[in-house]
Amino acid sequence: MKVGCHLSSSGGYLAMAQTAESIGANVFQFFTRNPRGGAAKPVDKGDVAAFTAYAKERGIGPILAHAPYTLNAAGAEARVREFAESVMTDDLRRLELTPGALYNFHPGSHVGQGAEKGMELISSMLVRIISRWDGAPSTTILLETMSGKGSEVGGRFEELRIIIDAFESQMSKDVHLGVCLDTCHVWDAGYDIVGDLDGVLDEFDRVVGLDRLKAIHVNDSMNALASHKDRHEKIGKGKIGIDAFAQIVKNPRLRDLPFYLETPCDLQGYREEIALLKSL
Repeated sequence: MKVGCHLSSSGGYLAMAQTAESIGANVFQFFTRNPRGGAAKPVDKGDVAAFTAYAKERGIGPILAHAPYTLNAAGAEARVREFAESVMTDDLRRLELTPGALYNFHPGSHVGQGAEKGMELISSMLVRIISRWDGAPSTTILLETMSGKGSEVGGRFEELRIIIDAFESQMSKDVHLGVCLDTCHVWDAGYDIVGDLDGVLDEFDRVVGLDRLKAIHVNDSMNALASHKDRHEKIGKGKIGIDAFAQIVKNPRLRDLPFYLETPCDLQGYREEIALLKSL
């Protein structure tokens, strides 16, 4: 089972891998930079080389780099969209040092422009970034499923598919967008993964395609189905519940994917949750 959690990147790649292994994880997620800001530390190539060797020896990966929350490709202001494009371009170039990584981002919020306009802005930003690339990035880019709060884009599977189709229709390069499914988000968005997990997966397959599903954010939810609030809870302590997570990690369409915890835990809490998920 590929399972891990979100870790601090302050100590570098090797430190994250060692921390992950110490708590029973064989994958991990990290922010590419301050989640509420824009600055990114310079990459230590020696650290990357040490991490690469360590991860290969210990079977760690794929690593999941999470874009900062401030990245909003669907923003109403040009400066907001330009910042998003600059950050994602920089993140992807830095991730070229760790081939095979995943890069996850929140599609964005249209802030009153309407979902259709928001989706167009997101896909066109991705097209510009990849069109400037020499070849194609080695990193797989993932759109995250969202809870649909406020003016968020990505609360419905159909919105993700529209972004993907718009991107791929303008791409001559062999680049495909993937999806990271967040259990808390889809539950809060109204997809009943407790009462009808297979039905939700059937719908995802019909609308987006399960071949595009590359990672799972595994989080319980503080809120009821279709609350559109996005509040993560510890596994088994929220409205999704332990029985549902047992079905999620055992489901033949999901169990081979990497699972990344984003629950409100410290390292000891993550150690316990990783052991719990494995036991299920």
